[in-house]
Amino acid sequence: MQTTTWGRAERATSAVGLGCWQLGADWGEVDEDDALGVLAAAVDSGVTFLDTADVYGDGRSEKLIGRFLAEHTAPRPTVATKMGRRTDPHVPEAYTLDAFRAWTDRSRQNLGVDTLDLVQLHCPPTAVLGREQTYDDLDTLVQEGRITGYGVSVETVDEALTALARPGVVSVQIIVNIFRRKPLERVLPAAAEAGVAIIARVPLASGLLSGRYDEHTTFAPTDHRHFNRNGDAFDVGETFAGVPFEVGVQAAREVAALTPEGWTTAQFALRWVLDQPGVSTVIPGARNAEQARANAAVGDLPALSPEQLAALERIYDQRIREHVHGRW
Repeated sequence: MQTTTWGRAERATSAVGLGCWQLGADWGEVDEDDALGVLAAAVDSGVTFLDTADVYGDGRSEKLIGRFLAEHTAPRPTVATKMGRRTDPHVPEAYTLDAFRAWTDRSRQNLGVDTLDLVQLHCPPTAVLGREQTYDDLDTLVQEGRITGYGVSVETVDEALTALARPGVVSVQIIVNIFRRKPLERVLPAAAEAGVAIIARVPLASGLLSGRYDEHTTFAPTDHRHFNRNGDAFDVGETFAGVPFEVGVQAAREVAALTPEGWTTAQFALRWVLDQPGVSTVIPGARNAEQARANAAVGDLPALSPEQLAALERIYDQRIREHVHGRW
């Protein structure tokens, strides 16, 4: 497994991590045995970075990871969680030091740890990222031993650049995939210069880039690809990377046609993410052990050729750019 070093955080992680949203909620049902099997398969395949959040299944994802950590003491992966999306209403005033303490205490209990490896503000209101007090409060959590380090998970390039300017931020999580290329222009170079890790989420555009969907594919009512297709529950950019489904299906067919022999289209798409300078780790989800192992194997695949990269850029420019580039 390819590894990467995080500058400010002074830690190394696997280039392919595991996103654990689907172990909690919003991707259809994943039972506990399957969830634990996914975690075991990923770690056994060399994954050393797990990403979760307190809101995934209202703590279910964190608790499952905590159970896994208790039962599998070595090797010990780095676990990143996120906080803030459980607030109702989700307003800047909710982001206080007392709230940070309560949120991290709950996550520490769920995960069964004394100190959280990494806590990320979970797509907070934009104003939160611009306040000096936000980072002072996060520094306090580090000083109190509740967390080892902190980062942010953001929706837009401008939010990422705001956070990158803060010296205590060790990571920025942002959507990066073949259909969401805007972060390559300014965010990834700025992060590399600052020594800030980039965690690339939604790398398969909610499954579009697996190449398995067509215009007739449907999803369970509990799956965000059903209930958030128009952004009714949260930012539409989190579902299919903001690309209209039918447009994405057509573009994904073109991506699939470029997939090298012996690779899956999902592996091809994940390898593209890893080939982008500045990406520290990519966090695809997995609903079963087979998917987890296939995703982890991408860390051993060769880089894409200049011709493949150019072809994928043409697909973006011709099919996708007009739908997403100006929004996020």
